[in-house]
Amino acid sequence: MADALGLMQFLAAVSELARGATAPTVPPVWERHLLEARDVPRPCFAHREYDEVPGAMSLGLAMPLDDMATRSFFLGRQELVAIRSRLTPDLQKRASKFDIVAGWLWRCRTVALAPDSDDEMRLIFIVNARGRNKKPTTNTNSKGIPDGYYGNAFALPVAVSKAGELCEKPLSYAVELVKKAKDEVSMEYMQSTADLMVLRGRPLPCTTAGTYSLSDVTKARFDSHDFGWGKPVYGGPADAVGSPSMPWLASFLLPFKNADGEDGILVPTSLPRPAMDRFVEQMGQLLVGLSTDDVATL
Repeated sequence: MADALGLMQFLAAVSELARGATAPTVPPVWERHLLEARDVPRPCFAHREYDEVPGAMSLGLAMPLDDMATRSFFLGRQELVAIRSRLTPDLQKRASKFDIVAGWLWRCRTVALAPDSDDEMRLIFIVNARGRNKKPTTNTNSKGIPDGYYGNAFALPVAVSKAGELCEKPLSYAVELVKKAKDEVSMEYMQSTADLMVLRGRPLPCTTAGTYSLSDVTKARFDSHDFGWGKPVYGGPADAVGSPSMPWLASFLLPFKNADGEDGILVPTSLPRPAMDRFVEQMGQLLVGLSTDDVATL
């Protein structure tokens, strides 16, 4: 019925009414037809997120799920500057905060899991389609998603790479793949996804052993809704590392304030214990060589 931003809008409306408002600030909009498939479905993107990948990978066979470790990592201003400083000058200017964090985590996680160099690694993530207007195209809605739309309006683009390339190439390679996949999402992309759903019978996203799912909820602000009792202590995912049966598959990016009062991003992560040791080592290298000048200029 609704995605995270739609749920946030619903909770905001209920909290306003609970505090005595006669109507919500943003009235709800139905408009479900905007994301329906075309009369003649014709997907026009590759949609690798719905690939049908046969067989198992060496990575999947090596997952010791009986010995998992879970840790949380805080990324504040220094850490974000350190990640950005590892990019090419051009990409430092073009990449968003999500691009650099997602690229960094994907690469560190791949190094930590130590898959075969030919294994295919996938990063699948949620992109909000609201505000992603395109110029008018034939039989495609060009107005975009209206304010107040609370239904599902997200895409699941995927960045794909061979493990060897992801581990050996500079960080800019991973970040560029993330950015390219994210930037594909538009109203035309959403229409293409709806068309694919019709033609292929609503397939589920591809989740091979090399898939990592990342969901950014730093802007959802579920902790900001006051129902008349004051702001909540916490609002967000109940399980921060995905499915209990596959805890290594997913992570959330959560808004967090550390003990020093610094706002940043918390990344709960679950991995097999040997891989977690390597992941911690990768994260520990983040601030190595970072100068105060770097922090000041980026």
